[in-house]
Amino acid sequence: MDARKDDEGFRARLFNAAGPDDALELSDLSAIGTDDRTLAWIDLTGAARRHLGDVLRLIGIQGARPWESGTNPALGKQGRMFWLRVIVVGADSLKEDVRGTLLTLIATRNVVVSMHETPLPFLDELRAREHGGSMVGVLCAESFVASLLDWQLSTYFHAIADYEIAVERLEVRILEERGGGSLPELRRLRRWASRLRRMLAPHRGVFSALARPDFQPEAEAEAGRHFEVLDSHFERAMDMVENARELVLGSFALFSNQTALRTNDSMRVLTFVTVITGILATFVGALGMNFDASFFETRDTGFWIASGGLLAIAISALALARWRRWI
Repeated sequence: MDARKDDEGFRARLFNAAGPDDALELSDLSAIGTDDRTLAWIDLTGAARRHLGDVLRLIGIQGARPWESGTNPALGKQGRMFWLRVIVVGADSLKEDVRGTLLTLIATRNVVVSMHETPLPFLDELRAREHGGSMVGVLCAESFVASLLDWQLSTYFHAIADYEIAVERLEVRILEERGGGSLPELRRLRRWASRLRRMLAPHRGVFSALARPDFQPEAEAEAGRHFEVLDSHFERAMDMVENARELVLGSFALFSNQTALRTNDSMRVLTFVTVITGILATFVGALGMNFDASFFETRDTGFWIASGGLLAIAISALALARWRRWI
């Protein structure tokens, strides 16, 4: 069992490359060794975060807790221990305004602690994938943190993929609809893209600092390469977010063009109606001239002949307009 029965938010596992993985209780943390073939991961969710003080004490971390102040991405170091705070994109964020969840990671030799308010699906996916034994134990704490951060960045990639699908559907609707009902959705997607960029951009200082050689000079060389790859993934995520903003701007241009085309169609119809009305008014005006023409002595017959002629002119004009695709 990979959780305490009395506290489902506390999950701890000892990855052992030399044997089966073990689920850990809080009392087991003091006995965690420093074998390079093992790695302990303690995950605290929601109310289980109250155990953080005990967890830090049992794994030998003392002193201040700078990660507890602030809500923006940040990075810090105290001797061999380092910590960082990042923002994870919430699940189904595209259905409403995009929201983020703070993820705090604390790492020391062979131990990584993750802490967050609400469950994170990618952590559950990682935990399920490695259930039953794995070689994760060969990783150092720095490399495992890089792996968790790459999963964190994947939430932005997934969100952008959903966003691109939403933009494509919106553009199809813009091309099909006759009214301006897409404008509210355009505004929402524009706010969504701006919000996502504001969430991701502050991470630049965190990822670039992790990739610098002077941050953890005592760490394994492999961990440094992992952080460099992670920094490149972050830059790609930033490019995709910027492209997402351009996508919605392109959709707005499409919306504006469609609106202009519909306006042109309306003006063409109004112009055609005005011409036909003017022609009919000309004939009616001619019929109203005060001359003693024999036609005006036909009484009812002449009236119906004139009305039929005007109707025939209007129908012929409409048929011509349809044939020439004016309306």
